[in-house]
This record gives sequence, C-alpha cells and structure tokens, in this order.
Amino acid sequence: MPKYVIEREIPGAGNLSEEELQAISQKSCGILQQMGPQIQWLESYVTQDKIYCVYIAPSEEAVREHASQGGFPANKISRVNTVIDPTTGEG
Repeated sequence: MPKYVIEREIPGAGNLSEEELQAISQKSCGILQQMGPQIQWLESYVTQDKIYCVYIAPSEEAVREHASQGGFPANKISRVNTVIDPTTGEG
C-alpha cells in the first residue's frame, strides 16, 4: 500500500494547545474509522506553521477525501517512493 506525506498549512500550528491537538486527532481518527482500514494515519510532525502527516492509503484521492471530510487542509500530498535511514548507508 502506498505511503503519503501530507503538508498542511496551518498558521500558528506550533502554538496549538495539547487539548486542541487532541481534538484534531480525535476528529481525524473518527473519520478514518468511518473510511475503513485501507487508510491509516501513522504520525504527524507539528512545526510552527505546518503539520506534516504520514499516511498509508490506497490513493491520493483517499487522502484528499479524509482531508475534505475533516475540514483539514491538504496543501501538498506527496507519494513516498523510498524510505531511507542511517542503516541505508551500511551496504
């Protein structure tokens, strides 16, 4: 199943409270549950003005549908071609 990185432009995201982040997470998980097991949220990284989310999904359209249902921005969706980490260099 393809993996995607979603860039969400949310001014002030880094200032969201723990409660606000919890509410966003709960909303996202509720929509994912309704959409079925073919789309999964793995994790997100919150920066000052953006949130980068990593999803496994059957298509970019599924990621866009999740964003649309949740009212979340999905400013850029990029399909991951390859994952590398420090062990990649160990040949």
